[in-house]
Amino acid sequence: VLFKPVYGPLMLFYKVGPDPREWWGMLKTSPDGGKTWSGARKLGMGPLGHLIGPVKNKPVQLKDGSILCPSSTEVREPGEDDVWRVHFELTTDLGQTWQVIGPINDGHKFDAIQPSILFYRGGEMQILCRTKQGIIAQSWSSDNGSTWDEMAPTWLPNPNSGIDGVTLEDGRQLLVYNHTLPSGDFPAERNMLNVAVSGNGTDWAVLLTLEKQQDEFSYPAVIQASDGLVHITYTYMRRTIKHVVLDPGKLY
Repeated sequence: VLFKPVYGPLMLFYKVGPDPREWWGMLKTSPDGGKTWSGARKLGMGPLGHLIGPVKNKPVQLKDGSILCPSSTEVREPGEDDVWRVHFELTTDLGQTWQVIGPINDGHKFDAIQPSILFYRGGEMQILCRTKQGIIAQSWSSDNGSTWDEMAPTWLPNPNSGIDGVTLEDGRQLLVYNHTLPSGDFPAERNMLNVAVSGNGTDWAVLLTLEKQQDEFSYPAVIQASDGLVHITYTYMRRTIKHVVLDPGKLY
């Protein structure tokens, strides 16, 4: 996960380890936009074990300058499959020290991972998460991410596949995800990748189909650039990465 703070070096977060149950987070920084990089540094330990930073989707920078990383764990518990829980890792000093918030769910009603953070003009924040339950789950915060409401379903389907979202400059929310069910007739699973837009985080309009064929399209990442254009990357048939550029002014 790449992240550029308002002030400070470009940050590259990544994982080391054999699987998500055992990996740990690493950080490299670049003072010159990615031309040269620092040595690798382990993020350290927290109350949940290894700190891992942003597990898949980009961090966000809050008004006080702190960086909030959306994160999650996949823990094998005795007699159970992996239990998925969402938490956050917060740094006020560009990754030198960390505070852990959560987990915010118990991993039973919703097995949720890989949250994406969205902002609203009233000061609220929302996360949208991948789940095993066939839908995208959500939670809301009204105190800059310090506490979060109980996780609840959205109406958007999710075939246990990664998603990503971004708050646009005009205040709308843009989400990239697989608008499919975990099984069934085509399109299902990761056969189709879509773009939806919302003004309130509850009512979503599915406006674009990026891919739709008998293959896999997954793990999107999305940002809005300084010129206002939206950049989306995603895994294309598990063989390469595809890059799509959208003008959000034409998405209605």
